[in-house]
Amino acid sequence: MSTENLPQNPEQPPRKPRVAVVFGGRSSEHGISVVTAGAVLRAIDRTKYDVLPIGITRDGRWALTTDEPDRMAITERRTPSVEDLAESSEGGVVLPVDPANREVVYSEPGSVPKALGEVDVVFPVLHGPYGEDGTLQGLLELSGVPYVGSGVLASAVGQDKEYMKRVFTSFGLKVGPYVVIRPREWERDESAARKKIVDFAGEHGWPLFVKPARAGSSIGITKVDDLSGLDEAIAEAQRHDPKILVEAALRGREIECGVLEFEDGPRASVPAEIPPPQEHAYYDFEAKYIDSTPGIVPAPLTPEETAEVQKLAVDAFDAASCEGLVRADFFLTEDGEFVINEINTLPGFTPISMYPQMWEKSGISYPELVDRLIEAALRRSTGLR
Repeated sequence: MSTENLPQNPEQPPRKPRVAVVFGGRSSEHGISVVTAGAVLRAIDRTKYDVLPIGITRDGRWALTTDEPDRMAITERRTPSVEDLAESSEGGVVLPVDPANREVVYSEPGSVPKALGEVDVVFPVLHGPYGEDGTLQGLLELSGVPYVGSGVLASAVGQDKEYMKRVFTSFGLKVGPYVVIRPREWERDESAARKKIVDFAGEHGWPLFVKPARAGSSIGITKVDDLSGLDEAIAEAQRHDPKILVEAALRGREIECGVLEFEDGPRASVPAEIPPPQEHAYYDFEAKYIDSTPGIVPAPLTPEETAEVQKLAVDAFDAASCEGLVRADFFLTEDGEFVINEINTLPGFTPISMYPQMWEKSGISYPELVDRLIEAALRRSTGLR
């Protein structure tokens, strides 16, 4: 879809496409989503698009927010929130559920609902559950509104680390050793579930990484060096998700690669390397966003290694039926083999995030990257494709 396809009155100038930037959300990555939204709002070409910022509060209310990117930044090691930016503590934004009507409505208790105009495309910058996992994508499919990024299936697969690994394995991509503990296993026999993890450690050795299976790549993860830290790590993961994933530590270098959908198909960026953070046990939330541990872009790889990881990143994009964008994370092991760790279908998009940095070094600036993603979404139809 392009500007020419929008409804027009011959007596009026063509209407610009309207982009709703949806951010915040109910996951533990709410604050980083707000930071990402600020960067995207700052980068969108206002001469080309009209913009409607919509924030989702931590309790799930869709709020009309101020269009002030400077207020959406980390200050004094604190992330911002939608509650800080909402124009009202009670008003709510409602998307249409009729594919023939894309008009967004805003209402407050005791007031007449106000039409905010039609939305032509949604740019979701939500991370984690209730936004990156296919739930929002399903709502937008029902509404018939195009959106940036992957569809329902790819978003769900990209969020659930167990099924992501199962899909990758079925397509011949190598993944590291892991074990999953489902909620019913824990409820049925806690000691047996714990023994399953201990036996896994006996087979693969310590340390282990204990993670929420369906959270983002930074929150609720603990590096466990021995048995004494296991119970606390399990409890921390279960605070974010009742289903947990335990991975064996892979010795090697952390390599990331961005994938972007062009008119002729997906292409990979130059890869980046995440060096071991000096003040953190691993590349966790604090190292990534608060202390801004810098990555190395492009990664110091041989031409053959670069070509291989770029191919594997695109293979992962295709394996999960992704659209729009993906960040693929790998380990380059000590024996020279690339092992895929995970993909992010809505990766960190702050100015310091690795995905935009990799594309910057590949010749695509942040504003151009945002524009390409919006254009790709406008070209794509909703529904089965």
